[in-house]
Amino acid sequence: MENTSLNTIVTDFILLGLPHPQNLRIFLFLVFFIIYILTQLGNLLILLTVWADPKLHARPMYILLGVLSFLDMWLSSVIVPRIILNFTPSSKAIPFGGCVAQLYAFHFLGSTQCFLYTLMAYDRFLAICRPLRYPMLMNGKLCAILVAGAWVAGSIHGSIQAILTFRLPYCGPNQVDYFFCDIPAVLRLACADTTVNELVTFVDIGMMASSCFMLILLSYANIVHAILKIRTADGRRRAFSTCGSHLTVVTVYYVPCVFIYLRPGSTSPLDGVVAVFYTVVTPLLNPLIYTLRNQEVKSALKRITAGRGAASENK
Repeated sequence: MENTSLNTIVTDFILLGLPHPQNLRIFLFLVFFIIYILTQLGNLLILLTVWADPKLHARPMYILLGVLSFLDMWLSSVIVPRIILNFTPSSKAIPFGGCVAQLYAFHFLGSTQCFLYTLMAYDRFLAICRPLRYPMLMNGKLCAILVAGAWVAGSIHGSIQAILTFRLPYCGPNQVDYFFCDIPAVLRLACADTTVNELVTFVDIGMMASSCFMLILLSYANIVHAILKIRTADGRRRAFSTCGSHLTVVTVYYVPCVFIYLRPGSTSPLDGVVAVFYTVVTPLLNPLIYTLRNQEVKSALKRITAGRGAASENK
């Protein structure tokens, strides 16, 4: 394979993957394979439900949920198949260009998801704290513009990180001590000073994730305050149920991100284990939490199922 940079002589990288006992290789292969299949099916189910049900795809909250499911499907596909491959006897090599593409795709999708979680929190804040003005402050057109902005910002972020990482020369060892091509692991192999890259990673990723997380917490602090003012117990329960599911997923996603990217230069073996949470676990949890804890999604699934059942009987 041709070199991507004039200073680069490494043509491929070896992903060492997650450390594991050899006797658990088949078990771990099956675990991650099942997680991947469930992640794809669960998120596809939500995506199709939002698209098929008129009551859902007309509301910003569920438009955002559909976009989140689409992102989760792609994010899982970028990472998990390489993890599964690590538990097989096949080659663990990834071409230089493939490593560039994986790093870009992960940070593009991951940062877009980061912005999307913030938009979802803002949407819930408006719906609960500004219910009378909600239709005017958050409509379908504005929601589409905000989602498009999140995609564009995510693409720019991914491009910056990929360019900065792979402009450096890679001329020596090519073994990436990680389960995918991520910035901290790849930078350790660079044949140049990485201080600037680590600083940019700290500011661009760490501070971005921290800022989004703080905005989400601020939104939910206002939401909780508003919920406590609701007089009916049923109203409080429904509001807490909707918001609690979102906050659970957000915490599982953001806390590991902050742990990884606010510690530049870290070589802790815990990093890989922690990264599994936001690369593997979160995409699996999203459909489970939003389906099991959201009454409207469950009702939409029943309507779709009942509709198909009635159509089959008419035939």
